[in-house]
Amino acid sequence: MSTPRDQSARTPVQLAALVVGVVFLLVGVLGFVPGVTSNYDSLRFAGHHSDALLLGLFQVSILHNIVHLLFGVAGILLARTRGAARAYLIGGGLVYLLLWLYGMVINHQSPANFVPVNPADNWLHLILGLGMIALGYVLALQPGKTRTTP
Repeated sequence: MSTPRDQSARTPVQLAALVVGVVFLLVGVLGFVPGVTSNYDSLRFAGHHSDALLLGLFQVSILHNIVHLLFGVAGILLARTRGAARAYLIGGGLVYLLLWLYGMVINHQSPANFVPVNPADNWLHLILGLGMIALGYVLALQPGKTRTTP
């Protein structure tokens, strides 16, 4: 018979997916907070005309914030199982590497920049992509280790 404490045990890869999901959820919410997001009055649904900057650095739009919120919810939900958490980290990392590549090849002042992204976003997407993939591979190699949350 399992106890409530046994049910809260998470593998390292599940904990990483949960933390990444919570961070994305927080970033998505903060993108809608004036003050945390500068030029908030210029926030647009999508496109490069949104001059809103999360933390004064990362270009955001309503669509961009919604994507962060959905990515966060996905991470929290997929952290329930080891396999789903690993898939979230590796798959999400690949998505972020594609987003980095997209941001590197498009003209940031063109309609193709519908997300929108700027150079700061591009480098953050590269770091996120590589970091998530690394977490998914490295932490999944530790199948016998679990971490119990209080």
